[in-house]
Amino acid sequence: MAEFEKKQNNDNKRRSDRPRKPREDRRPREAEEFEKRMVDVRSVQKTVKGGRILSFSALCVIGDKKGRVGIGIGKARETVNAIEKGFNEAKKNLITVPMSGTTIPHAISLKYGASHITLLPAQPGTGVIAGGSARSVLELAGIKDITSKNHGSSNKINTVRATYEALKALKTKEEVAALRGKSVEEI
Repeated sequence: MAEFEKKQNNDNKRRSDRPRKPREDRRPREAEEFEKRMVDVRSVQKTVKGGRILSFSALCVIGDKKGRVGIGIGKARETVNAIEKGFNEAKKNLITVPMSGTTIPHAISLKYGASHITLLPAQPGTGVIAGGSARSVLELAGIKDITSKNHGSSNKINTVRATYEALKALKTKEEVAALRGKSVEEI
């Protein structure tokens, strides 16, 4: 009877009281390569014969703050799944942003949907002067000095996509020289 009680007492002991043994098969967690930011989550409803079907749409941005950035939109019935899908989509859409120092090489203006965004290079120390959704893309790309202005629609999805497309359309001096068939010094 004493053995049974002793075994029962050991089983009732909380896990936190037991000494932990290190597991050899467990790998240490690696630091995330990309920083993730969720720009927008919204509920979307689809009306069918039986009623409404509720799902969620998540707009996500990832970047390494060293010149690479990506955007993605995920949609699912649960918010967690939508966010996960959005980040996976963003990893697939990574681009490398050409930079000159801590800013962009030249001014650019681009329209996506009804959103019109203008990105202007700025002097070192200026900081990121941008609206909420465009700021997320620019900061995660690693741009530290920039001025931007959003005209037209302030729809978060279109603003993020316009900023992403503008960064994608930027060219370095070497690329411009190659397109014109000249050397960098001639430009």
